[in-house]
Amino acid sequence: MNESEKRDKWLKIRISEQEKEVIDRKFENSGMKNLSDFIRAMIFVGVIVKFSDDDRKQLLRDFSAMSNNINQIARRANAKGKVYPEDIAQIREGQQKLWQLLNCFLSQLQNARRSATLQTGARPITAD
Repeated sequence: MNESEKRDKWLKIRISEQEKEVIDRKFENSGMKNLSDFIRAMIFVGVIVKFSDDDRKQLLRDFSAMSNNINQIARRANAKGKVYPEDIAQIREGQQKLWQLLNCFLSQLQNARRSATLQTGARPITAD
């Protein structure tokens, strides 16, 4: 850090014990060595992405439906000793539907990260 970037201002916030535990856990998992650098990185580089409740609910419904279908197919396969081509097609169809939703989420995350990087021009600040 050069003289023009001297950090001589303090930012004080109040947080609950639970919030402090979450911050500490995330800091430990980050692998960063300095809490101040971690918090600066989260403020300047971190991205908050809001997914629509409808999309999240749809994803959970699709996961649940696919799980139920696989369980039914497994029970039938155990009872009859055979898996039918229609069963495999049904699993593939469910898998494809899940991949599409997951790719939609991934695309939103990538766009948000790209947008945040372009707006701030920032990169994570590390003590290393």
